[in-house]
Amino acid sequence: MANLNSYLHLIILCTTSIACFSLSPSQSDDSVSHSASSFFIFGDSTVDSGNNNYIDTIPENRADYKPYGQNGFFEAPTGRFSDGRVIVDFIAEYANLPLIPPFLQPSADHTKGVNFASGGAGVLPETNQGLVIDLGTQVKNFEEVRKGLGEKVGEERAKEIIEEAVYFISIGSNDYMGGYLGNPDMQQRFTPEQYVGMVIGNLTQTVQSLYEKGGRKFGFLSLAPLGCLPALRALNPEEGKCLEAASALALAHNNAFSSVLASLQLALPGFVYSNSNFYHWLHARILNPTTYGFTEGEKACCGSGPYGGIFSCGGTKKTTEYSLCDNVNDHVWWDSFHPTEMIHHQFALAMWNDTPPSVVPFNLRHLFTSTNIKRTIADVVDLPQEDPLLHRFEL
Repeated sequence: MANLNSYLHLIILCTTSIACFSLSPSQSDDSVSHSASSFFIFGDSTVDSGNNNYIDTIPENRADYKPYGQNGFFEAPTGRFSDGRVIVDFIAEYANLPLIPPFLQPSADHTKGVNFASGGAGVLPETNQGLVIDLGTQVKNFEEVRKGLGEKVGEERAKEIIEEAVYFISIGSNDYMGGYLGNPDMQQRFTPEQYVGMVIGNLTQTVQSLYEKGGRKFGFLSLAPLGCLPALRALNPEEGKCLEAASALALAHNNAFSSVLASLQLALPGFVYSNSNFYHWLHARILNPTTYGFTEGEKACCGSGPYGGIFSCGGTKKTTEYSLCDNVNDHVWWDSFHPTEMIHHQFALAMWNDTPPSVVPFNLRHLFTSTNIKRTIADVVDLPQEDPLLHRFEL
């Protein structure tokens, strides 16, 4: 990995003059007047609401045991990798929707949405293969739901639900952490640049597939600064620092995918999206937690070892002993890999309300409350000569 920086330099710069659209929707605090018909969620443990409870997997990919869900919002642990709710739970609330059920939950009502996410899943089918519901399978499960809706409410109404729905995708971290950095074979076969391109290519195909099935409104949670997760910080030979190789991959992914989305919006009629700047938003809270209502930005509330970086929360894994902090709301990180409910809550508000550059080109409020979003020529603007995002992370 010694030459990671040079490998990634080109792809980090893969923005174009059409890679950003400017929009400033109303930011009033009034409740929404109506919600989208449905909310379909795809991804990994950042948004899994319990699908992994129903599959045969390893303890690291499950969260249906204490102290997960400890804050009392739910009566018992649900499979969410959090002390309580995750970002899509808050987004559903803001959109006047019920909690969106996991796809594998028996007898769930799918008319208001379905959560297909699976903890440990990746964009690539090889990532944690056999232990998770990969993104391709999640899309196949969506097709099953789509057919079921047609049988339940009729094909015409089902078509309306699919077209009016918002599709939220949060995935990719596992491809880079375990799928690449933790996989010497992949590192020998692919340069970091090639690997990022492969992940982006597969993710783009997924978005296009959902578009072909009728999806038009998309929300995306960009990747976090992966090297600053307690688990990866604890692995860094430079004690106390974020693992730069992991964060560089995340930033490369985010920049490349931003360009892809801008191109898709021009190429696909009716395609609209909300893309977040989660990387820099979260990095700010890690570096300066007290500014944002936290006291601890590096150590996990639940775990063991340096920074709580040993993934032992709950005592069900290889390391059975773990410690639990006194006040989870002081912490940015819940366990070795996942943020606290407070972070999920704060960022859900940001994705719902904020304007560029935090979310571009639309925020989620606009996607959920607008039934017919159209761009005008005034919405399309060129990027500045120098992308300000590149100045916040030095390779």
